[in-house]
Amino acid sequence: MKAILGSVIVCGMMTMGSLTASAQPADQPPAFVALTPDQLKWIDFPGRPGVKLAMIEGDMKKAAPFTARISFPANYKLAAHWHPGIEHVTVISGTLHLGTGDGSDPAAAVALPPGSAAVIQPKTLHFGYTKDAVVIQAHGMGPWETHAPGELGK
Repeated sequence: MKAILGSVIVCGMMTMGSLTASAQPADQPPAFVALTPDQLKWIDFPGRPGVKLAMIEGDMKKAAPFTARISFPANYKLAAHWHPGIEHVTVISGTLHLGTGDGSDPAAAVALPPGSAAVIQPKTLHFGYTKDAVVIQAHGMGPWETHAPGELGK
């Protein structure tokens, strides 16, 4: 009896989910997104040779939340830069070395192994580098912009 009741509840929930999803306006993001690693669609990250990007949700160019995976090759240097919005980073694999400032002192970076997280406040000048291949997950609010150090305060 418990198994039958459980099946009825699950079927009912699935039906309700289907109805909710179909009633959702076309301009709204999906109510539920679940992706396995093999379902990610990796593309070349524009302007960053060797770096790959996989969007999980959203569009970095639009005023909405976004979540992305970014893959860096070994021995990659991420020049000092800043963003007008907050940036949340979780290290998925490899070790990301991340620091604040102009990047002139690589020893100022913190080694972030898999499972580590960083929160970078708006307009915080930061830099990074890798020694091995690294995959991070980043999320924030679009539209996403990256600025060089000399543009800070503009």
